Amino acid sequence: MLATGAAVTNVTALAQVDREKIYQWINELSSPETRENALLELSKKRESVPDLAPMLWHSCGTIAALLQEIVNIYPSINPPTLTAHQSNRVCNALALLQCVASHPETRSAFLAAHIPLFLYPFLHTVSKTRPFEYLRLTSLGVIGALVKTDEQEVINFLLTTEIIPLCLRIMESGSELSKTVATFILQKILLDDTGLAYICQTYERFSHVAMILGKMVLQLSKEPSARLLKHVVRCYLRLSDNLRAREALRQCLPDQLKDSTFAQVLKDDTTTKRWLGQLVKNLQEGQVTDARGIPLAPQ
Repeated sequence: MLATGAAVTNVTALAQVDREKIYQWINELSSPETRENALLELSKKRESVPDLAPMLWHSCGTIAALLQEIVNIYPSINPPTLTAHQSNRVCNALALLQCVASHPETRSAFLAAHIPLFLYPFLHTVSKTRPFEYLRLTSLGVIGALVKTDEQEVINFLLTTEIIPLCLRIMESGSELSKTVATFILQKILLDDTGLAYICQTYERFSHVAMILGKMVLQLSKEPSARLLKHVVRCYLRLSDNLRAREALRQCLPDQLKDSTFAQVLKDDTTTKRWLGQLVKNLQEGQVTDARGIPLAPQ
């Protein structure tokens, strides 16, 4: 019994030491001389300290220091001179901002301060070098953490920004991983009723989304990725919930989603197969056909 009590005391003491280190690193963020190491150490601990986000948000000067790290990189974007060291450092700052974006106590304040907008210049970059790819992916991760919460205020905020065209550009030309996160963000926006209505409100918005999704399907037929295909199919299925979009999709849904192109890729993915079947069914419902069951062209 005594041994158990001693073990508990040791664990508590260890937790206290860890906590003191966390406080120390947060304080060190305020000083340019100690900031780089503090960013590295805190980014490693973000998964294991549940209340790190409120500690970061409410400590004096911390968010300003993280934003300073972001702004310091802007001159390296154009012309694109970002080094691996610069990219790693700013991505550690972004990882801490993702922690703040994910936490229910700090998310609303994070949005109210319009902090995601500081990341948009990174999403505008097109350089294919590893430092830029890592920067884009980590920035997308912050937005992905926001939409993952399924909060209405997140979607409302994002719809006032340029996130949809930014995601569409990355979906068209990014790395597979960046494309996957960008498509996930679009999917989450579409799954919200306000987001779906926004994208289907004008033909220009819908056609831009449909065109990029169509290009992705064509690319996926040549270079398959089950994970990316899953998000693409879910986007199409959600678009088919809107009556006007459904009419348009009858004309522009890629043939590869109607035939057996992806049968092999999806052979073990029952969820995506079900979504694909539902999509095809949605597009057939309410369609006028002739006596042979062949769809008639709209009048």
